[in-house]
Amino acid sequence: MFEELFKKPYHIEKYRAAPLVEPRERYLRHLAESGAARLTLRQIALDQVRLLQLLHLREGETVAVAQIEALAPEWDSTRHHKLGHRPRTSRKSVQLALSRVTRWLRFLGWLDEPEEDRHPYSVELGAFEEWMRAERGHAEGTIGNNLRSTREFLDWLITGGKRLQSARITDIDAAIEAKTARDHFSRGTIRGYAERLRAFFRFAEDRGWCTPGMAEGIVPGRFYPDQKVRSTLSRADIQRLLATTDGDRPADIRDRAILMLLIVYGLRAGEVRALRLDDLDWESETLRVHRPKTGRTDLFPLSRAVGQAIVRYLVDVRPRRPERALFLTLSAPIRPLGRTAAGRMIRRRMDRAGIAAERRGTHALRHTAAQHLLDRGASMKVIGDYLGHRSPRSTKTYARLDLNALREVANFDLEGLA
Repeated sequence: MFEELFKKPYHIEKYRAAPLVEPRERYLRHLAESGAARLTLRQIALDQVRLLQLLHLREGETVAVAQIEALAPEWDSTRHHKLGHRPRTSRKSVQLALSRVTRWLRFLGWLDEPEEDRHPYSVELGAFEEWMRAERGHAEGTIGNNLRSTREFLDWLITGGKRLQSARITDIDAAIEAKTARDHFSRGTIRGYAERLRAFFRFAEDRGWCTPGMAEGIVPGRFYPDQKVRSTLSRADIQRLLATTDGDRPADIRDRAILMLLIVYGLRAGEVRALRLDDLDWESETLRVHRPKTGRTDLFPLSRAVGQAIVRYLVDVRPRRPERALFLTLSAPIRPLGRTAAGRMIRRRMDRAGIAAERRGTHALRHTAAQHLLDRGASMKVIGDYLGHRSPRSTKTYARLDLNALREVANFDLEGLA
């Protein structure tokens, strides 16, 4: 196997001389047969040897996940063992390397992990993740979304007593229908779910894991870019939503700051999560917003009311922690907010306030902010810049609104609330 990956004889000899040559080679051949690229296999071969240099692993010996994670600070110390390739040494690359060797040990059955944490398709999910990251170059958000949708579908199969190898297009249709009925998602969300399943099945077909032709049989529901958006909130709805944060409870104080940012600036949930303490310039009264979806960074004037809500959160509520993320959890383990935290918070508070809306989450507030700007006469270019749209086509959706049904939004004075 090593002769197929490396050209120089001394590199081949070094890999063959390293411990556990048969278990290493067996995993690499398995990945090669699954369609992994040569460059990916070379990197995994290097990571295998680096792990053995740090753990001195013996054949059949099990390793806990915590032991592997604890190697992160030491991982760079082995970089003088080049073995034909100089590894990257960023924090992200170290975590990626550790995930690679974790999948290797799981494949061998040498990973000590609780039975309930071991997914029946962990090898397939790991290979899909590796392919998306190393060979397709997908963004981390895209990788995470694809993995979550794939795992959700595989869990649905397992619950029904079915296997991936014997799954049919009728099973995919049934899974999509069940998700639609269970979660009441919008047409666009269900379409995205179907598209992510199609990406996985294309990958799975290439590796012989499923019946050929499955991917082509997945037809995402049609969604027209110019269809009307009916997810805005009225001024009264916004006031009732903010009223749920009145009081001195730590959660109310933090959530009010988050709501004010979403309402006034129309931010995405990921943009709120990405905010750091350094993004607030109190002297110049500006707010810097990083746009993970587009890679842009925008600078906004910091509204006085928004600033006051954030200051109250920072002074009275935010845990005294070294993390630079602006918003943290309030109970142990203290960490930055998860990707679904803002959406869950909004849905919970909308229920408490008795607000009925077709769309319930951060995008309802984003659409409300955009439509308010539209009714005040802002151009599509201004609205697109304000929302951080990559393309003017994204902003055209708001030009299709039924303005007669949004006259109440026209009276929604953001300055009065912020």
